[in-house]
Amino acid sequence: MTQPANLILFQSDNHNGQLAGCYGHPYVKTPTIDRIAASGVRFANAYCTSPLCCPSRSSLATGRYPHQTGYWDNALTYDGRVPSWHHRLREQGHTVVAVGKLHYRSSEDDNGFSEEIVPMHLHEGKGAIKNLLRGYGSEPPKDDGSFWKLYIERSGVGATHYQDYDRDITSKAVAWLKRHAQNDGKPWVLYVSYISAHPPFTVPQRFWDLYPASDMPLPPAFRPGERPEHPAVEFLRHMDGMRVMTDEAALRRIAAGYFGLITHLDEQIGEVLKAAEELGLLGHTRIAYTSDHGELFGAQGMFGKKNLYEGAIRVPLLIAGPGVPRGRVVEQFASHVDLFPTLVAGAGARLTAMDDDLPGIDLWPAIGGRETRRIAFAEYHAQGSKAGAFVVRDGAMKLIYHVSMPAQLFDLASDPDETCDLAATDPATVGALEQKLRTVCNPETVDARAKADQRAAADAWGGAARLLGETQILFTPPPGVSKEEAWAIPGAR
Repeated sequence: MTQPANLILFQSDNHNGQLAGCYGHPYVKTPTIDRIAASGVRFANAYCTSPLCCPSRSSLATGRYPHQTGYWDNALTYDGRVPSWHHRLREQGHTVVAVGKLHYRSSEDDNGFSEEIVPMHLHEGKGAIKNLLRGYGSEPPKDDGSFWKLYIERSGVGATHYQDYDRDITSKAVAWLKRHAQNDGKPWVLYVSYISAHPPFTVPQRFWDLYPASDMPLPPAFRPGERPEHPAVEFLRHMDGMRVMTDEAALRRIAAGYFGLITHLDEQIGEVLKAAEELGLLGHTRIAYTSDHGELFGAQGMFGKKNLYEGAIRVPLLIAGPGVPRGRVVEQFASHVDLFPTLVAGAGARLTAMDDDLPGIDLWPAIGGRETRRIAFAEYHAQGSKAGAFVVRDGAMKLIYHVSMPAQLFDLASDPDETCDLAATDPATVGALEQKLRTVCNPETVDARAKADQRAAADAWGGAARLLGETQILFTPPPGVSKEEAWAIPGAR
């Protein structure tokens, strides 16, 4: 039986699952995250369900995949309609408080929390509605160069409203702990959700100095000819306005800024943990950490996520505290959908009959040393994709299935950077993994349903012609900041 305990759940944005000291990265400095791993359990193979903010966060809340909920993209996101683990805990008498970025539809919905503090939701209550044109096959590309420049021109020394927001989240989380943490009632959950390490990769000088740009590694397979090309990937590069990457100095600057932002994030988590320790909470409070998705920062010739390569879908996942072994590494595949049953059990609460068909599993047996062999699954149906894409990993073999396009197959044991596509030479493995995929869902049916939902939502916003006039969202401004302020180039603040 899992020992009930309080929980501080930290979530970041855009943290590639391999970029931490505890995951073996030779450059990135994450002393706080490393301490969590050393004092608890590290999941070596944890995955998000969809490599984009809103569908990933919706799955983490509901314990269900996008194809089960219809939360496909950054316009169709969590709205309280599907029960969340927050609902389950709150309805059984637990206090569940969220601080920071949620990226749900609105605080006006009942998202299941006892309280939302400085929440960040869809921009203007709409989000990226222009990208709903994907459902019509008429989503416009980012051909103004804005996405490319976000990485190329804004990775360097400076300050951003995002880091201001991170510090506010930390301050509010510490204040909540000081006011409420000694509650003698049922275990509580404090969900502290940061906006870093989302671009722009603009960091204060002291973080930049930790990562001399000339010493930074280049991303794998960033040059043409170093990787297998695929029509879905070529389409995404076109839609994001990617250019051929030839400037190695720029890519090293991007790595330096990204790594510095991860260290900034680690420092914010450390401030909350320091307060928890000073308040005497750590003896009866667990600590967990994960991120909504990863970031390629140049790998495969792309910036961002929105694809099913490991850098985009692999996430950190750590848990420590009462009842958790110290220093254990779990190799079993884990998914964000597993957090619903795991967090409910960890608080001493119960699942209901409505949860009988949750696809995830309770991770407590694996935490205790009883690992289960299972497949990993993720999917993508949003900006920059011509058709639905699905991933199934079984052992070291990984299939990326694209509707109406060729499949991709990688052996992650011998090719962790996914530079050698084996699909044409190993059709038997492709077929076997496709069969496993079809036990989860029918990809063609799901693709058609996602596009139909996006068309219906586009029509509800006034139709395709009207949406073409909408502003393309570069990144969501934090609360209280206009998009003009947030998107301004460095030095404009």
